[in-house]
Amino acid sequence: MKRTFLALTLFVSSFIVGQNTSIGTNEKLTFSASYNMSGLLTEIAQVTMETSEVKTSSSTLLRLKCSAATYSSFDSYFKIRDLYESYVSPTSLTPFLYKRDINEGTYNKFEQYKFNHKSRNVESIMRKKKKSGDLEYKNNVKIGYNTRDLVSTIYHIRNLDIHKAKPGDSQNFTFLFDNEELILNVKYISKETISTNIGKKECYKLAISLKNDNSLKGNNDNILWLTADANKIPVYAKFKIAVGTGELKIKSATGLKN
Repeated sequence: MKRTFLALTLFVSSFIVGQNTSIGTNEKLTFSASYNMSGLLTEIAQVTMETSEVKTSSSTLLRLKCSAATYSSFDSYFKIRDLYESYVSPTSLTPFLYKRDINEGTYNKFEQYKFNHKSRNVESIMRKKKKSGDLEYKNNVKIGYNTRDLVSTIYHIRNLDIHKAKPGDSQNFTFLFDNEELILNVKYISKETISTNIGKKECYKLAISLKNDNSLKGNNDNILWLTADANKIPVYAKFKIAVGTGELKIKSATGLKN
């Protein structure tokens, strides 16, 4: 289950990326996460995506924070308290620092990446909790020109010019996860209007798949709906993993840029 949040959030090219026009500095999106348990889709957790401005001595960064937590009634079954953070350029969404703090049942792990895009290198720190004491691993990982982290990749997809895509168009995105470069494929299917907790929304319907990892299963079984407006917020997602199926539904959206 160590890639639970990866499965939850993943959710030819005519896609074009420009400057950040979709992501604001005070956005908060809240989702309910449901999982198929014994044949019934059951709401078990809340996922939150937040942005905020962070000033350093030399620049201003955009903090992208994603968290997932099971409801207290499910904690005794399988407790999840996951936190992902990416510190990026407010204009290009290029990541500079990434942190991941995983607490899932008895599995605990901390990970940090420092990106040097000029040298295409990431300084990686990984800590795992063991009964005998914490173990720390340090690595230098070589990356491609456009490799990002998981969180900045999600926000990067929202900034694509999807309105220029035709059904069937797709694009690959590379992100670093567990010190491995994974390839995420996003395929535009169509526009579709759906009912959500924040109203009826016309959406871009996208199929999500991983090319070199088996966390997501099936063909066109992992679908993401982004609002077909300037904010392109995720309002609904359904996913299929090795141990079952689930979905994400938006509950609230505040602080939108547009």
